[in-house]
Amino acid sequence: MQIGFVGGGQMARALGRGFVEAGLVRGGDVRAFDPSREALQAFVEQVPGASAAAGNAEVAQASEVVLLAVKPQHLQAACGEIREHLDADKLVVSIAAGVTLRRLAGWLNHRRLVRVMPNTPCLVRTGASAFALAAEADEDDALTVEKLLGAVGVALRLDESLLDAVTGLSGSGPAFVYTMIEAMTDAGVRVGLPRTAAAALACQTVRGAAEMVVVEREHPAVLRDRVTSPGGTTIAGMAQLERHGFRAALIAAVEAATLRSKELGESD
Repeated sequence: MQIGFVGGGQMARALGRGFVEAGLVRGGDVRAFDPSREALQAFVEQVPGASAAAGNAEVAQASEVVLLAVKPQHLQAACGEIREHLDADKLVVSIAAGVTLRRLAGWLNHRRLVRVMPNTPCLVRTGASAFALAAEADEDDALTVEKLLGAVGVALRLDESLLDAVTGLSGSGPAFVYTMIEAMTDAGVRVGLPRTAAAALACQTVRGAAEMVVVEREHPAVLRDRVTSPGGTTIAGMAQLERHGFRAALIAAVEAATLRSKELGESD
């Protein structure tokens, strides 16, 4: 499978490297173009065996699957560079937040389209992605996307109307979790732990708690109750989280990111 990236930024590098390291494609079958020389060089360095194309037109011509990995505000211009080079048998996959399949079809004059919302943990093959197919895409296209995204994490097929919510939750979510880990680390330092120890404990705690939810298949509230003893340390900490609006802040963050995704999709 020949895979081409229109855009060589962080998410493109995460996906390209993940595909190669998972053994799904050979590095020599991956190419990219980015107008930023630094971004393109980083792509070639971080995706083993990948090559740099001379332009987006070359990416489209040489690839069976074309991934659109540019910022939403730059996507229309990039589509204009490749639209004349898209045969009917090419699958185009967009990871641009907010840009609808309908708009993509108009910009590209192409109908075999899939819209994807991945996240950066794809780089370490623990991504959380969702995708939606255009009406003209078929089940083979769905299987291709499931295989690609499944190689770098979890992939869910959803209705396109839900992808802005996916952007707000799992697309932006890693930044929220990183902020929580940073705060937990600082708190550990404040109560006397060395920073390296606090960071290691905070990271492993978040990893372990998430794995417990996945493996135990219990509601998070049930698992929380198991470690919340009457009059104990955890309930004292939980009371402070509630006092400072921890849950409300996370909900508001996801809602705000979702709204921004919708705004990006509506802007020209």
